[in-house]
Order: sequence, then C-alpha cells, then structure tokens
Amino acid sequence: MTKHTIQRSALILAFAAGTLALSACQNLSSPTVRFDRQVNYGDAKAVELVTNEFGSTDLQMIAEKMTGGLLETGIFQGRPTVTISTVKNKTSEYIDTTNVMSSIQTALVKSGKVRFVRSINEMQQGVDELQRQNQSGLYKQGTTAKVGQMTAAKYTMEGELTSIVKQNNNTKDVYYKFTLKLFDVQEGTIEWQDEKEIRKTSKR
Repeated sequence: MTKHTIQRSALILAFAAGTLALSACQNLSSPTVRFDRQVNYGDAKAVELVTNEFGSTDLQMIAEKMTGGLLETGIFQGRPTVTISTVKNKTSEYIDTTNVMSSIQTALVKSGKVRFVRSINEMQQGVDELQRQNQSGLYKQGTTAKVGQMTAAKYTMEGELTSIVKQNNNTKDVYYKFTLKLFDVQEGTIEWQDEKEIRKTSKR
C-alpha cells in the first residue's frame, strides 16, 4: 500500500467519524417527534358531537348564557366585587365545573363591569404572598402590600350542574341543567339567578 493510499484512507475514516459525531450531537439537541396518526388543529368554537356526554360546546353555551344574563341586568353598576364560591357537580359524570366558572369569570372580567376577588380556593396563595413580602425581610419598607387591606366581595357566585339520563336499546337521552346564583354577601339575598338547559340524544 502506497503512502498516498494510506493518507487517503485516513482522511476518509476521519470524515466518517466526524459525520457520525455530528449526527449524534444533532440527535441529542434536536430530537425528532413522530406520531402514529396525523394531528390537525380544529375550530375551538365548532360544535362537538363526538358523544352526548358533557363537552366543550356545552361549556361554551352555558358560559355565554350566564354571562349575557348577568350583564343585561345592570347589577354590576360601579364595578362591584365578586367571588366564586361552590360549583356542585350533581351529575354521574366527572366534569370539571371550575372550567365552566372560569369561562364565565373571564368574560365578565373582559367586560370591565365587575372586579373579582380571590375565591376560597385561591385565598391561601394570597396569604402566602403577603407573608413573604412582610416577614421575609427581602423588600424595601413602604413597597410591601399591607396586611388587612384586601377588598371583600359584595357578591358571591354559586353554581350547580345536574343531569337526567334515560336510555334504551337504541337511544340515549341526556338532559343537563346548569343553575347559577348571585348572592349579596351582607344580606344573604339572591340578587340574580338563571339557568341553562341542554338536551343531547344519540342513536345507535
């Protein structure tokens, strides 16, 4: 084997080793994700008809009905404070009812006619932040939020979702009813109440 041939072989081996190393680095830094099926984005507002169980369309219909009803009453003059209390799920399905209330709250906040204060479930986070600012010694005096200055809620919202399911060999009928009440915290009176009914039927 000539000296030229040996040099050429060494260059080829070095190039191959470099290519493999580069490929390994690329695989580590940029992993390729492959799916067994094609995934497409759809319209989040499109009517969902996969099953007659509680779905995204039902959530949107309820939120729109409750929000529209509340804003039409004029009860929110002066931007009063509101908190969300309990949302009971009395159906036989697992339904994240907080999702429904979150959609209602988002729409009301965006309207600019109401202010929401922390709910019972969110209160601990607020307490933790106040303690961190006032007890950690990390913040300049006069810049920390003062304890005892939270604004109390004038109104509280309470919701309830119920259902009635009927079925035979060929048909399944599901009736949902969502009820929302707005209480005056001080007086304990119901200042507003509305409900949304939904019926879904499927055939085999």
